[in-house]
Amino acid sequence: MKAAVLTAPGRIDTVDDWPEPGHGPYDVVVEMEGVGLCGSDLAVFHGRRRPPTMPWIMGHEGFGRIAAVGSAVRDRSVGQQVVIEPNYACLKCADCLTGLTSACAHRDIVGLNTPGVLAERVSLPAHFAHPVPDGTTGADLAATEPYSVARAAVRRSGVTAADRCLVVGAGAQGLLVCLILSRLGIEPVVTEPHPKRLARAERLGATADDGRTGFTYVFETSGHTPALRPAVYRAAPGATVILIGLNPHRLPLTTDEVVRRQLVLRGSMIYDHPGDFTTAITELPEARPGVVIEARFALHEARQAFAGAAERAGKTWIGIGADRHA
Repeated sequence: MKAAVLTAPGRIDTVDDWPEPGHGPYDVVVEMEGVGLCGSDLAVFHGRRRPPTMPWIMGHEGFGRIAAVGSAVRDRSVGQQVVIEPNYACLKCADCLTGLTSACAHRDIVGLNTPGVLAERVSLPAHFAHPVPDGTTGADLAATEPYSVARAAVRRSGVTAADRCLVVGAGAQGLLVCLILSRLGIEPVVTEPHPKRLARAERLGATADDGRTGFTYVFETSGHTPALRPAVYRAAPGATVILIGLNPHRLPLTTDEVVRRQLVLRGSMIYDHPGDFTTAITELPEARPGVVIEARFALHEARQAFAGAAERAGKTWIGIGADRHA
């Protein structure tokens, strides 16, 4: 079986002798058709995050068709096209039982602490393989997982069409937040130094930063610590600041600043199973999150896809198997 595996920081090899996946009674085997790339994949690729072992199968934003089902699976069938929800929560711990599966400490995180999906076939728990609407493009399916992340952040924020929104960063998450806010009737202002990313955000309904203040919601998507403080100072008193981007540094804010301005800080981590993912999937035909995709590569071009992903204005995805998707 062919797979794209990390063999050293900055080096991905496409091999053709990777072992076939086994599967249990509650699993499905998916014949993969495509995988999107995101920042966490690049962190592993560049050596900023260490995988459990080497060589290591990369990727987590995947989709394909079910090739086999376990003996106990009743609601999935061979031939169904599915998109993978790549955070396998235990569904038994206290956080999962309250619905906050995004906080599950026992999650299998595909591509990070459990092998990725950049292979011809993968096995996974059946209820994390979600059927998708007919006619959805490969680009939309490759962007479904990050769209679910952005949509969950907007849901958790409580934003309404009457709010004034600032989006910090126009990487994949920033672009998708702009797309979702625009669908809600909001014209977000976006701050982004990369001119091509800014242009993409504008095409999705955003307005380039013009220095205005008084935002009732600030969505920080960049994970760039120096960007947070000036963005917060442009928020109105009582505003909500949604933190989506990750970084290991302490917040450049004091409790005095937060309390006196009565700010609400809300972190948003991935999405909660199954509602966030299934709802995002129902929106695919209208939302078309694939508009944030810029480049597509074949599996044998995985090294090239990873090496240039951070410099591209839009997302990158890798097609696997038959070329059936636009």
